[in-house]
Amino acid sequence: MCLGIPGRIVRIEDARKKLALADVAGVQRQVNLACTPDARVGDWVLIHVGFAMARLDEQQAAETLRILKELGEAL
Repeated sequence: MCLGIPGRIVRIEDARKKLALADVAGVQRQVNLACTPDARVGDWVLIHVGFAMARLDEQQAAETLRILKELGEAL
């Protein structure tokens, strides 16, 4: 099973290498934008193993984060 977690891009760190900094539930981590070259600062992206795999709208991101939180509480 693969798990993608929503994160919001807060800064482009290296445009040439397609690296950005994303906020994932309050934790900032570096992500690769090679799969989402149109992603910009402020965009929500679905992150899997350090790669932004797809852009999300804010509502999709919020719903996914809510579901992930519920799953965590259930475990």
